[in-house]
Amino acid sequence: MSRPYAEVIGDPIIQSKSPLIHGFWIKALGIDAEYRAYRVAPGDLPDYFAARRADPLWRGCNITLPHKQAALELIEDRGGVRGTIGAINLALRVEDGAVIGTNTDAGGFYAPIADLDLAGKPVIVIGAGGAARAVLFALSRVGVGPVTILNRNVLKAAALLSSFGLKGQALSLSAALPSAMLLVNTSALGMIGQPPLEIDLAPLPDNALVYDIVYAPLETPLLAAARDRDLDTVDGLDMLIGQAALAFELLFGAEPPRDRDDELRDLLTS
Repeated sequence: MSRPYAEVIGDPIIQSKSPLIHGFWIKALGIDAEYRAYRVAPGDLPDYFAARRADPLWRGCNITLPHKQAALELIEDRGGVRGTIGAINLALRVEDGAVIGTNTDAGGFYAPIADLDLAGKPVIVIGAGGAARAVLFALSRVGVGPVTILNRNVLKAAALLSSFGLKGQALSLSAALPSAMLLVNTSALGMIGQPPLEIDLAPLPDNALVYDIVYAPLETPLLAAARDRDLDTVDGLDMLIGQAALAFELLFGAEPPRDRDDELRDLLTS
């Protein structure tokens, strides 16, 4: 590879739409660069970063499951992400040659719901992994509460609530939902190749919003169930494109053409 490049890493990685998104923007702006997907098994993560540090053409990488927390231990944390979100989704080579970690998931998640008044409103979050940390970080900044986290490991979910100073409760995935104004699925449940997210939305009020960060498939069973109830929904592409836009500017030094989002969504769903 003779041109500057960036990539997205994860395991699995075949489902990632990041190469389509960044490739679309690279072409639209006429940037001489490449963006690709690269599978990295968990045990290979240290070797991956060692090799990329030695490659001056490497701009950085987006980071997806299951590396969002493990990668934080392998690169510099100049922005204090470890003490706030606790997970990264972007590694970036900076001007002095160091590789630093940051997180654009929080901003990408929050952008589609920024107009909502969530202060003091009850929220449900499903999952307690790296994506959940970014979502809870964003929600804690607007003063939501109480927050209910549903997760297989209830103790992990309770610890996550405490780490963000949020009041609420941790419940198992099989627990009945409380009433809430916002429900966010941050887990992989419902993703292609994963078990479905089986949940009864009946306790949600008619003005609740259901947000699923899964984007493969785009129409998840959770969103279908929400639309059957005429609830407002946000799909995974909104967060995916939003966090990618923030990452793209850091990786390539140019703002992506967001006025072409409709065209990009058509590409991603074709």
